[in-house]
Amino acid sequence: MEYKAPEQDIAFLLNDVFDVQKEWSDIPAFADFTDDLLAAVVSEGGRVASGVLAPINQSGDAQGCTWNDGEVRTPEGFPQAFAEFVGGGWLGLSGNPEYGGQGMPKMLGCLIEEMFWAANPSFYLYGTLTVGAALCIDSHGTAEQKGMYLPRLYSGEWTGAMGLTESHAGTDLGLIRTKAEPNADGSYAISGTKIFITSGEHDLAENIVHLVLAKLPDAPGGSRGISLFIVPKFLPDADGNPGARNAVASGSLEHKMGIRASATNVMNFDGATGWLLGEPNQGLACMFTMMNYERLSVGLQGLGAGEMAYQLGAAYARDRLQGRAPAGPQNADGPADSLLVHPDVRRMLLTARAYSEGGRAFAMFAGLQLDRGKYANDPTAQAFSELLTPVAKAFMSDRGFESAVAAQQVFGGHGYIQEWGAEQVVRDTRIAQIYEGTNGVQAMDLIGRKVLRDGGRTLEDLVAHMRGVAVSDAYAAPLEAAFERLLESTRSVVRRSQEDANLPGAVATDYLDLVGHTVYAWLWGRMASAPTASDAKQATARFYFDRLLPRTLGLAASIEAAAAAVSDFPEEAF
Repeated sequence: MEYKAPEQDIAFLLNDVFDVQKEWSDIPAFADFTDDLLAAVVSEGGRVASGVLAPINQSGDAQGCTWNDGEVRTPEGFPQAFAEFVGGGWLGLSGNPEYGGQGMPKMLGCLIEEMFWAANPSFYLYGTLTVGAALCIDSHGTAEQKGMYLPRLYSGEWTGAMGLTESHAGTDLGLIRTKAEPNADGSYAISGTKIFITSGEHDLAENIVHLVLAKLPDAPGGSRGISLFIVPKFLPDADGNPGARNAVASGSLEHKMGIRASATNVMNFDGATGWLLGEPNQGLACMFTMMNYERLSVGLQGLGAGEMAYQLGAAYARDRLQGRAPAGPQNADGPADSLLVHPDVRRMLLTARAYSEGGRAFAMFAGLQLDRGKYANDPTAQAFSELLTPVAKAFMSDRGFESAVAAQQVFGGHGYIQEWGAEQVVRDTRIAQIYEGTNGVQAMDLIGRKVLRDGGRTLEDLVAHMRGVAVSDAYAAPLEAAFERLLESTRSVVRRSQEDANLPGAVATDYLDLVGHTVYAWLWGRMASAPTASDAKQATARFYFDRLLPRTLGLAASIEAAAAAVSDFPEEAF
């Protein structure tokens, strides 16, 4: 599969839509990140994505990973590509400069991650888990732990993995059984089995750093009794080099629908030596640092998949001759017109394009809130980032899968055949709606922990912020109507949830989609209003407002309906 990095669109967003130099003017840490430097980073990231990662995407899927007596081998070309990838410093792009990271803005990181995800999602899973583990250690580790692990994770000498799920306990982590027994030297003996462990064992790096949830002997019950531990595959010696093999091993590889070149393991911890990360019984709070990063990253996986799907579908539709245009032949000298003359084909491709370009702007906006919250101590930006994290994960991955299926449909029968690549994008993208908390869980997080908890105040603040950015007259009226629709739905949910405990769960997914479509509309209004917006950008904006934003009418109606249609269905009838 060929992949073309969207460098032109990225430059348009950085310079003409968000004006990042102005946005960063009060952040001293970003003072040296000139437009030329940003362009160079994007260009090199695009080169790596298109020239190093994309060429081994299909072959990696065909070969998959192999397991032999606990040892895991990645597909041909992956070790060499990983060496080039980490040699470019990509795992430390937004890392702490005190420990070898480059300290670049998360806003830029989102753009780079999208390209890596689009080019080869199986490959980048090894990277994203490493970045997340480094962020967690940087946020909660001791100075000694940071000094030991961060430089090696940023460099890719070591990679990261997160050990949460157990066979009997999926989302309900309070049910985990993995134990941590104190050792005399201050370490802990970790025993238990974890499943679905991405990058838990592989041959790309000399050591693997597992962040493992476990319970101390005297821990309180449920999620309040979870602690987090650093459990390396090889125990570091006094000089920080991999020493003795720890008692942690892969029991098997999971056999999956997609992302087959990513090693997803069953991991067995048999009294493995680990060290507490953060405070006792605060493991879930510490792990959420990594999980929230991964949730945004998985949203970017959906975004990248949608972009790849669009590129594949558009290229096929341009070249494929089939049928004639409704208004008469457009290719009079040929046997048929291209697929692009058919309105329904255009509908599918424009849907994928509108969600992809809208999602790229959304990812940048979410990244900007993270940057301003961290580096400018902006409490409003911090609140916006927390509100938008579940939307980023769920909405972008849902739209990515929708776009992948639409592009596959453009191919017709060829979309079901492996050689064309569309079916792999569909398979690889499907997991993004499931892992790091299913999208239903994200919707419940948005409506329960974010909106209902503060009575919708942060959501109202976000709408006020969006209203404060002027858009052209062509989009002002429909955008204002969308804002009012979102506010009315939010107030209705807040009010009715006080009387009906089932209501939040019954409307959560529709509500998240309503938020996502509304924010995308605002971003499309901003993009279309930029003086440098191309004709294609203007036309895509018009498509979004005319054909996709109206989905919010149905979503609002569904949200307004009573929860009884969901909650009153008799259990025995299922």
